[in-house]
Amino acid sequence: MIDEFLAPLATLALKRPDIEGLVFWGDAAGWDAAPTETLESEEIAFYAEGLLLEGFHMVWQICALAGAPAADHIRLLFWQDSAPTPPAPPAAWTVLATAGWTP
Repeated sequence: MIDEFLAPLATLALKRPDIEGLVFWGDAAGWDAAPTETLESEEIAFYAEGLLLEGFHMVWQICALAGAPAADHIRLLFWQDSAPTPPAPPAAWTVLATAGWTP
């Protein structure tokens, strides 16, 4: 099931080797305002799979600049136990696709 959940990210990374993954962490106190890590395209699915196997929750969002024709980056939002609702991307970004995982 994890492979199916991450398949859109792996596919996009193969098609767009320039796309980056931005990692955000949340906990009961809230969400990091800035990404804690930036991943190269080939690292995105591998990084996420490892955390999902460890029992973390995740939401991924394929994003583009508002009005842009193609994705610019992938937001990876992770938390364990409880966290507030994952934050929306900044107003300048549009979410093209999203999915969530709960262990």
